[in-house]
Amino acid sequence: MMKKIYLVLIAVAITFSGCKKYFDVNTDPATPQNPESKTLTPPLFAQMERGIQFDARYLGGTIQYFGGNVNVGETHGWLVGSDGLGEIWRTTYYGLGANLSLIIEDSQKREEWNYVGLAQSLRAWGWQVATDYHGEIILKQAFEPNRFVFDYDSQEEVYAEVVRLANESIKNFQRTDGKGSQGKMLAYDLAYKGDASKWIKFNYGLLARNANNLINKASYNPTKVIEYVDKALASNADNFIVPNDGTTAVNGNFFGPLRANLGSYRQTRLIVGLLDGTYLTGTPGSVIDPRRNNMITASVDGTFRGTNPGSSDPGTVALKNQIPNPWGSLASANPGAGQGKYIFKDNAGFPIMTFAEMQFIKAEAAFRSGNPDLALTAYQAGIGASIDFVSSVGPAITPAAKAAYLASDAVKKTAASLTLADIMLQKYLALYGYGFVETWNDLRKYNYNVGDSKGNNPYVNAFFFPTSFFADNGGKPAQRTRPRYNSEYLWNVDALKKIGADKVDYHTYKMWFTEP
Repeated sequence: MMKKIYLVLIAVAITFSGCKKYFDVNTDPATPQNPESKTLTPPLFAQMERGIQFDARYLGGTIQYFGGNVNVGETHGWLVGSDGLGEIWRTTYYGLGANLSLIIEDSQKREEWNYVGLAQSLRAWGWQVATDYHGEIILKQAFEPNRFVFDYDSQEEVYAEVVRLANESIKNFQRTDGKGSQGKMLAYDLAYKGDASKWIKFNYGLLARNANNLINKASYNPTKVIEYVDKALASNADNFIVPNDGTTAVNGNFFGPLRANLGSYRQTRLIVGLLDGTYLTGTPGSVIDPRRNNMITASVDGTFRGTNPGSSDPGTVALKNQIPNPWGSLASANPGAGQGKYIFKDNAGFPIMTFAEMQFIKAEAAFRSGNPDLALTAYQAGIGASIDFVSSVGPAITPAAKAAYLASDAVKKTAASLTLADIMLQKYLALYGYGFVETWNDLRKYNYNVGDSKGNNPYVNAFFFPTSFFADNGGKPAQRTRPRYNSEYLWNVDALKKIGADKVDYHTYKMWFTEP
């Protein structure tokens, strides 16, 4: 009897085995249903770049990196019925989102700890950028399956999660057990080519950003910030750059002429004034920065001009005083494929983090900790690193031009003469064109031109923030961007109401990280 049962079970198993092959129409050997982690990795870098650049078309006006008669996020913090100002949100939850979860899960099974570390690092970056841009965001419930409404979590909780993830990522990149994946990452890691040591530095850079935003808090620890920076990017060779091929609009830089996204934007008076010494020496034209010809363009008459955000170009063809756009063209003209300048070229890589930024963070922390000598060293290193980076994008800046600028009145030479304004204005200039969210963090933590909780005001007499605001602002400057309209304001309204995001002036609510 037992023998007959055994034979029947074998027959049933054979029958179902044959049926599986016949009926399983969802399985295609040519299209794997469970791809390896490495196949999901390359597109993630493009998502990071696009998220920042897409929203920078609005945020760039708020922080005065972009001028002209263009949209300014300062006005209302959202665009009804549009994803404008919502791309960082989309990047965090959709572009990176579940892809990172899949990489972590798959790589843990394969014991490929570098891929786990990469995914954790990018998630930490995503959470940091998203919370610095939006404030309260969805954290704990973000990727729960079968959920259609989500609760928001505090910014304090998100900041803590960034710290946890960055530290976990560092541990995974340091692991020597498992099957290893450094060699396998070479072709798929577009930023660091599988170099675990550089990913570890990037994580420490995230920790430095996270900790340095908290200058108004009693918990702020400048010594810890400096420790993080010293373990972070050590030179421009460690810069996190998203590469762009630039041969077509599809693989080109979002800021490049092929993508045609910046024609109506203009240089700002602030950037022009920083590059000609106006805000660093007090005298317009006193010191010409060697980065100027690389970063911005003169009008036809040879004079460098800029305008304010929300203000159109007052120049005319006849007077030869029109203000160029970031590509170096006039009257919104597109110079065409292969043209443009600085990081506004089709094949220019987009910086996510640079050595220069890290040095300015260190300088700020050292200055605030009462160590002016260290602050001076880091400040000068940051300026030099920025000049070298701009030079690498082209045209080359000569060593003599760099040395002359570092010896000029625009750069402080002694610890006693160095001010917080010197540090922050040079950082603002160095991050022009890419550090949009980080620059906004700085402006907000110092309350724009009001100062921090201790009265430090590095931006007084330098920024032209409007005296009148959009009606919804109630006379207050923008502090955050609303959650993405095309998702949250369509189906998650009850959760928005709990954090006040249904109010017309929600975008002026101060961030947790800026408050004491």
